[in-house]
Amino acid sequence: MRASTLALALTLLSLPALSAAARADPLPTRVVSIGGAVTEILYALGEAGRVAAVDTTSLYPPAALQEKPNVGYLRALSAEGVLSLSPDLILMDNGAGPKEAVALIDAAGVPVRHVPSGQTVSELLDKIRLVAGAVGREAEGEAMAQRTERELQALTDELKGIQQKRRVLFILSIADGRANAAGHGTGADAVIRLAGGENVFADAEGYKMLSPEAAAALQPDVILMVDRAGPGGPDPLSIPALAATPAGQTGNVVRMDAAYLLGFGPRLPAALRDLAARLYPEAGLRAAAPALEEAAHVR
Repeated sequence: MRASTLALALTLLSLPALSAAARADPLPTRVVSIGGAVTEILYALGEAGRVAAVDTTSLYPPAALQEKPNVGYLRALSAEGVLSLSPDLILMDNGAGPKEAVALIDAAGVPVRHVPSGQTVSELLDKIRLVAGAVGREAEGEAMAQRTERELQALTDELKGIQQKRRVLFILSIADGRANAAGHGTGADAVIRLAGGENVFADAEGYKMLSPEAAAALQPDVILMVDRAGPGGPDPLSIPALAATPAGQTGNVVRMDAAYLLGFGPRLPAALRDLAARLYPEAGLRAAAPALEEAAHVR
């Protein structure tokens, strides 16, 4: 009995030392960040100094792509290129590819965390917490997640008074007079819904090419597009069939920066607020912070 009691006491005494040792494990100092939202979260946490490299979707903040080595496009990675940077942690968006490169990276023995790229609020909050936890910033990540959730809920509450939802057609691109439009299961569909709008093409899945007549038949109140490299791009209202829609007759074309609107990172509440303000100008929604408005390139 005494022996077992002594053994239990020694075990209990050893626990603080084990916990301290666990806490003393070195945190990563060379993080390869693959995914725009992943990079954005790291920078928002003040962890830019640990970022050893980023991918080409890491457009915000601009310093990330300007100052860090570039491992290439998220979906066209080279395992050798990523591993050659001697990372001690790789944070990789679930959309990364190709599968062969991801498998090689996973098998290389370097710690890898796969980050959800989903298009729901819960997945965004999980993403923030995972990235923050991976670099030892759990408390800050939890605070960021809770703040993000509060801001999204506040916008939802403000939009409850909207009686008639705006009908929105998201056009990713235009080629030969045909629109590549967003159906359900896309980031565009998600942001339209979260901003209080109705996606007029939601019956379709993914992105589909539409003839001008088919697009016009959807009768959107608003045409939403993204600027991928600053303002500009094709004018949907140059297509007569689209110009004849309610959106065309009122000139209601909204363009927003692609990484801001579809990035599903910490700026999502601001992006949704900016979009909702454009969809419902009569609602008098409080605008996003000036710095975020500038980042949005909303016009």
